Amino acid sequence: MDILHFFTSLDTQLGSVIATHGNLIYIILFAIVFSEIGLLPLFFLPGDPLIFIVGSFCRLGSLELPAMMATLMAAAFFGNLISYRIGMAIGENIDAHQYRWINKKALERSRVFYKKHGRATLFLSPFMAVVRTFAPFLAGVSRMPFSQYIIAANIGTCFWIASLMLAGYFFGEIPFVRQHMASIILSGLAIGLACIIAGASLSRSKQKL
Repeated sequence: MDILHFFTSLDTQLGSVIATHGNLIYIILFAIVFSEIGLLPLFFLPGDPLIFIVGSFCRLGSLELPAMMATLMAAAFFGNLISYRIGMAIGENIDAHQYRWINKKALERSRVFYKKHGRATLFLSPFMAVVRTFAPFLAGVSRMPFSQYIIAANIGTCFWIASLMLAGYFFGEIPFVRQHMASIILSGLAIGLACIIAGASLSRSKQKL
């Protein structure tokens, strides 16, 4: 509940962190964005509202817009790189061993999907909570060519960060947005989880056919 309260009151919480830690906030925010993209267990971190609110603090002068945008883009880059490398290592391990619990047909379908639609998926996935954490990992598992992956993934995350931060910069002080921040956060998580569940259900239904 404490974590949920922190996430749903990001505007006030972030202001307190900035006041307490000063320029260390750049490192803290780097770590949050990197962890959400690069580490699967931390898929629940609130990237969308966090970046939006950071934009509003840039408008207030508490943070520097160019420096913060560069910091978060670098965090996303390294998160994409780590997630892909972890997925690649797991994919190679699966290929080298015969695991009964691994559905090789589903893995092959995933590889075919990323071969055909990987770049579009990676461009759009940053805009969906949860999905942006799993998409780079699955690209690695599916052995998407690294050169294609790194370009598509980073174009997507850079556009995601820039658009949300600028939206926060220009619209973050609107009272309606501030009052409904909790709903925005929870809705983003719900949509992301729904996408994951729908994808899993579709995969299972194809296996039964």
